Amino acid sequence: MFPVARAAQSLVARGIQHTAIRQAHRKHEPSFHDKYGTTVLLGGAAMFTAVWGYVLTQLKIEWGFSPVGRITPSEWRE
Repeated sequence: MFPVARAAQSLVARGIQHTAIRQAHRKHEPSFHDKYGTTVLLGGAAMFTAVWGYVLTQLKIEWGFSPVGRITPSEWRE
């Protein structure tokens, strides 16, 4: 192996080792997602359900019913 490549490889390996050691000894404090992630997810799901529940039940929407057979053409007037 070339000396430059070997030196670069050892630097990368050493950096990874230092990072792993530093993270292993650090005390883990909970982040925002650890504290509130489930609450925010459930709140968003409840809001989504409430809004779409309102839309589907309160608005007068024709749900894709075909007009074939219900609409009859009028007589042609000359």
